[in-house]
Amino acid sequence: MKNFKTIAIALFVAVASISVNAQTKKIDVASSTIKWVGKKVTGEHSGTVNFKDGSIIFKGKKLTGGSFVVDMTSLTSTDLTGEYQGKLNGHLKADDFFGTDKFPTAKLVFKKIGTTKTANVYAVTADLTIKGITKPVTFDLTVNPNSATTAFKVDRTKYDIKYNSGNFFENLGDKTINDDFELTVALKF
Repeated sequence: MKNFKTIAIALFVAVASISVNAQTKKIDVASSTIKWVGKKVTGEHSGTVNFKDGSIIFKGKKLTGGSFVVDMTSLTSTDLTGEYQGKLNGHLKADDFFGTDKFPTAKLVFKKIGTTKTANVYAVTADLTIKGITKPVTFDLTVNPNSATTAFKVDRTKYDIKYNSGNFFENLGDKTINDDFELTVALKF
């Protein structure tokens, strides 16, 4: 019985020290930003999409995890106005792009935090889910005391977004849209 009490106390101390060392910082969804750029043969479009929720996890000062939910219904172009912006936004939210009626959110979950490249830059491998399809992505994340930033590309065709992709359709000419789109993310917490 004495050994059982000793083991129970040791487990309690171990769990308590883990929870003290791990710190979850929720992001400020109102001031955190996601900017996107999609390119095509004849130019590009840019815009924003908003976070719905998210957090970064630290053990001491070291990044150990994170997960984010993106509100895909907030997807909007910022390089157009009026009727043209409405048309592009409608097309991006339609089934041949992001299908936001069926898939109103996207999700990113950190799976592996690589060795630190410098004191505050981490190599992150994460699972990105768009349109119900989950694929790995990698990026460098620069972490500061109350913020973090990254920029990376996503191959839209891996998420069944093939509209006007030169890899899936022939003779598109100047209607071809690049498979990769660029994301620039600024987190505030």
